[in-house]
Amino acid sequence: MNAIDKGLTLWFTGLSGSGKSTLATYLAPKLKELGKRVEILDGDEVRENLSKGLGFSKEDRDTNIRRIGFVANMLARNGVVAITAAISPYKDVRNEARSKAQAAFVEVYVECPIDVLEDRDTKGLYKKAKAGIIKNFTGISDPYEAPENPEVTVDTSKETIEQSADKILAYLRKRGLVPDAAPARR
Repeated sequence: MNAIDKGLTLWFTGLSGSGKSTLATYLAPKLKELGKRVEILDGDEVRENLSKGLGFSKEDRDTNIRRIGFVANMLARNGVVAITAAISPYKDVRNEARSKAQAAFVEVYVECPIDVLEDRDTKGLYKKAKAGIIKNFTGISDPYEAPENPEVTVDTSKETIEQSADKILAYLRKRGLVPDAAPARR
């Protein structure tokens, strides 16, 4: 199977506001230009459509991430690049998703310091969490377990979106998961 036919899960993890969805949205057309079929599984959209009714307890968060992992795996094993953009705060559930993957699984840690996230916080979520208005907020009143050995780490406080995307694409090319150039048109 050549690089164009291979599916994979591109698993973005990081705190709220770190740039997971922005990076996923930026990368999707780049991957499509390389001949890949791409689906983005955004944490907020999945929660709305597949996980409605779940709260933010550890058990509910784990259930949500397991559902994202299940759908990502189904897509990836069928030749799609499944990009997940969800906080996925707990290491054990991310590792569970990885262990069940039937296609390549690439974990991307979208790193960004809390102080930068607070400055970027257009919705005021960090402020509300620090004030105790929002309970179980990852990184403030609920833990975030950063990946220990992600395949790729991007730091959105120091890199532009283009630099972060280029770093991810370079890794995918090196692994033979995407072609070096767009396929020739027929």
